[in-house]
Amino acid sequence: MKDYHLFLVDLDGTIYRGKDTIASGVRFIHRIKEAGKECLFLTNNTTRTPQMVVDKLAHHGVKTDVSHIYTPNMATVSYILEQEDWQAKKIGVYLIGQIGLLQEFLKHPEFELNESNPDYVVVGLDTDFTYHKVQVASTAIQNGAKFIGTNADVNLPSDQGLMPGNGSLCAMVAVASGQEPLYIGKPSAIIIEKVLAKFHCSKKDALLVGDNYETDIKAGFNSGVDQLLVTTGITQAADLIGKKQPTILVDSLDKVKL
Repeated sequence: MKDYHLFLVDLDGTIYRGKDTIASGVRFIHRIKEAGKECLFLTNNTTRTPQMVVDKLAHHGVKTDVSHIYTPNMATVSYILEQEDWQAKKIGVYLIGQIGLLQEFLKHPEFELNESNPDYVVVGLDTDFTYHKVQVASTAIQNGAKFIGTNADVNLPSDQGLMPGNGSLCAMVAVASGQEPLYIGKPSAIIIEKVLAKFHCSKKDALLVGDNYETDIKAGFNSGVDQLLVTTGITQAADLIGKKQPTILVDSLDKVKL
């Protein structure tokens, strides 16, 4: 394997499955640290704050801090601030989402919540999604607001089976508004470019590690970053038949030599 300097590691399906720890994933993180390399946890989950992610990882035996967590919420804020002259006026946003999304925006004084005439409509996973929220979002988009989806995950695995993901919510707003969203999270190249800039790392020195071909691996394809697919989560080896192959494929992260 190449001498990668930065490992961008997915969480659910790679380090844990819901409440269950994936021991080989935890050992992999420990080995990265022992090798003196950088590890950043790159999740598509927008419902948790970075500190909540840190606390969950601690429960699974991984000690880290918020400086090593990167989420679509963070990438979305960074992306919008690059697009707008926020020094001239506050940026109006209508947010659909949970505490992770809300807290990330509210800690930046450049933004203000605006339900009547926002500059942006940002949709993240929201388990309290309502008709009213769809109506407000679609009306704002029809009136010129830019439509951003934090990530395109259509479904999420759970103890009850597949649950609606953020992509499903965005699809409803897209149909109602007649406008498709710009997605920021994996598999978009945007989140990868943002995190590499944050860590001052070149594409050739980074490796994306994850269990989901449609998000983790395609993010690598789209951004030009090498990928490692581990079959401890969603995607299995049989699912790759006839598809573009990841840089590295393993059934356990214990098999990865650093």
